[in-house]
Amino acid sequence: MSGNGNANPQCQAAEAIAGRITPYRTGDVAGFIPTSQSRFLADLAFTDADGKAMTVADFAGKTVLLNLWATWCAPCRKEMPTLDALQEAMGGGDFDVVAVNIDRRNPERARQFYEQIGVENLAFYADPSSQIFEELKKRGRAIGMPTTLLVDKKGCEIGVLHGIAEWDSPDAKALITAAMDETK
Repeated sequence: MSGNGNANPQCQAAEAIAGRITPYRTGDVAGFIPTSQSRFLADLAFTDADGKAMTVADFAGKTVLLNLWATWCAPCRKEMPTLDALQEAMGGGDFDVVAVNIDRRNPERARQFYEQIGVENLAFYADPSSQIFEELKKRGRAIGMPTTLLVDKKGCEIGVLHGIAEWDSPDAKALITAAMDETK
C-alpha cells in the first residue's frame, strides 16, 4: 500500500463533512470520531469473493462504510447482521458497506459465517494477510476490532468508530445520510 496516510489536500471536503456531521454522533453511533485531519484511504487493498485485487478506490463516487472484522472477534460477529441490514436499506447507488474480513487462517471460515447468519446483502471481501488492518494501525486509525471508517466519494476518511455499533439503527443511518448530503 502506498502513501503515508497523512493529510491530503484532496481530502479537505471530507474534513468539512466531518465537521458538519458532528451533531449526528448520538445514540448508537455516539462513539463515532469525525476526522480533524482527513487521511487518503483509497489505496487500502483487499480482495473480492473471487480473489480479485481491489482497493477503496474501486468505490470512487460512493460514500463507503469500511468495516474490518474477523470471525474470532465476538463484537464483530454480533455487529455483522446490522451491517448486512444497513447494506440492504441504504446500499447501492451512492453508498456501500464494504466489510473486509481479516482472518489469517482458514479463509473459508468467514464465508461459512456469512452463510450461518444469513448474510444476503454484503459482498464478500477479505485480506487474509491482515495488511489492511496493519496499515490502518500505522496511520493511527485502527486500535482493535471491529474498526469501521466512513469514507467519502474521493477515498478520504470522514471519521472512525472503534468497536461495535448498531449500524442499521436510525442514529447510524442519520449519520451516514448527513455525510452523503452534499447540499449542506
